[in-house]
Amino acid sequence: MHPRKRQRKNASAMKLVGKLVGLFRVAAGLTQAQLAELASVQVETIASIEQGRRSLLPDLARRLDELLGTKGALETAVDNMPEVDLIPAWAEQYMDLEREALALSWFENQVLPGLLQTESYARAVFRSKVPVISTKEIDAQVATRTERQSILHRPVPPTISFIVSEAVLRDRIGGNEVYGEMLCHLLACTALPGITLQIMPLGRHTHAALSGPFILLETPDFQHIGYTETQRGSQLVADPDEVSILAQKYAMLRTQALNTEDSKGLLDRLLGEL
Repeated sequence: MHPRKRQRKNASAMKLVGKLVGLFRVAAGLTQAQLAELASVQVETIASIEQGRRSLLPDLARRLDELLGTKGALETAVDNMPEVDLIPAWAEQYMDLEREALALSWFENQVLPGLLQTESYARAVFRSKVPVISTKEIDAQVATRTERQSILHRPVPPTISFIVSEAVLRDRIGGNEVYGEMLCHLLACTALPGITLQIMPLGRHTHAALSGPFILLETPDFQHIGYTETQRGSQLVADPDEVSILAQKYAMLRTQALNTEDSKGLLDRLLGEL
């Protein structure tokens, strides 16, 4: 399906579910603020869902069904949304959640996490895309990625744990100059409040995440959500059992990776090799 068509389909399904939430809320005689309080979520969450700007996740759908007496209608609607709605164009749904996140746990084994990329590194990543994309598209995607990094400098920044494969740090995406700038930037990021960086060393005999990269996210409503990407799409993971599996993987990764001090030491050594 063409990305633009897929995006319209996503928006249509989200708006339909949002209209249902609003209809059931009004029928129950509740304001958005009252429903938000009963469901232990932010008012903005309810407003965004009703406006079709944010997907209704399964666990919240179940809570709203109980509160509104809708006999599983919202949960059924969410469960039967087209699969494409779990793979939004350009991962817009994930980025909305990331922008407000209380905490992130991020494992990468092929490329630096987007929140840690320099502008030149991000440009080199997008230039490596196959098929090739236009300079205009590259500029737009670099700008979006750079803007996302503003969350690291919020007055109250999120708590973020990064685990990055040593292989990522030994690749010289973009050339030596970009590589050196990237290492210096990573060292600077380790000094930011709330951030920890651990490196998964090469040559290990065991590895808890051989299936690939993933992100765990905690929302302002204290929901725990996973996010994974593949070569041809992305997926939010809301099922508690699946999120639990990702959390177990991440906990094991933290024991297998170098600690923060040794990780900084490796960055220093790599920088000294230039």
